[in-house]
Amino acid sequence: MNKKFDPQVPPSSNPVFSVCWKGPLPDPAVRTAEDLRNVLANPGCACTGPVYYMYRDVARTDEDRIWLSSQGLRFDITVIPPRELCGEYNKTKGHYHPADSSGTGYPEIYEVLAGEAHYLIQDKNCSDVVMIAASAGDVVVVPPGYGHVTINPTRFTVLQMANIVSSRFSSNYLGYEAKNGAAFFEWVKEGFVKNPAYKNHASLRLVKARRLAEVKDAIPDPLYNLIEDRAPVLEFLNHPEKFESLFRELYP
Repeated sequence: MNKKFDPQVPPSSNPVFSVCWKGPLPDPAVRTAEDLRNVLANPGCACTGPVYYMYRDVARTDEDRIWLSSQGLRFDITVIPPRELCGEYNKTKGHYHPADSSGTGYPEIYEVLAGEAHYLIQDKNCSDVVMIAASAGDVVVVPPGYGHVTINPTRFTVLQMANIVSSRFSSNYLGYEAKNGAAFFEWVKEGFVKNPAYKNHASLRLVKARRLAEVKDAIPDPLYNLIEDRAPVLEFLNHPEKFESLFRELYP
């Protein structure tokens, strides 16, 4: 995007930036550096102010919003400006999803609209920790049972991403707060460094995002097209137990 982007100014009011979205946007919920204090590599970090913006329950038309609600789904857009948090790249706070009635965790699907993203996912016992590198147009699925943090691994480029997720649960941030963040921190200079609060966890696996050949053969169009097409494939977000083959070899 633009090197002059000011993270202190909301995207909707920033003259050098616009969200990659053709449609109405609600006012964003704003996550601040103060909100992330207990998940930063440097717990004494004195950074302040906005770190990212979340546009929740977004839809282009009333009909789309009604359909999403009837399916128990929500479409969101998140904007993560480039900034450093006391030496770390800017990131989201991190959370886990609970399990559905079958005992299977709710998944989530993301699309990078602009910029670059590092999706850092980890299962609850940290036997598997994966960093998924994605760029504009890439689609990433967070599998059942995995927590996730999204990192903007750049110093000048705004990260914009969309997601579709079940609206039938609330995210759980306690696991990340209890461990002072994810299993790894991504420093601007040092790269990925283990979080010492985790006594035993797997080595970090690095993979590149890929389109989901297992779902609908492929998803060649923007994520929102699945909503406009009323795509049955989105059932996997509320009934992941029916799609075990999708998740089994998602990031080998």
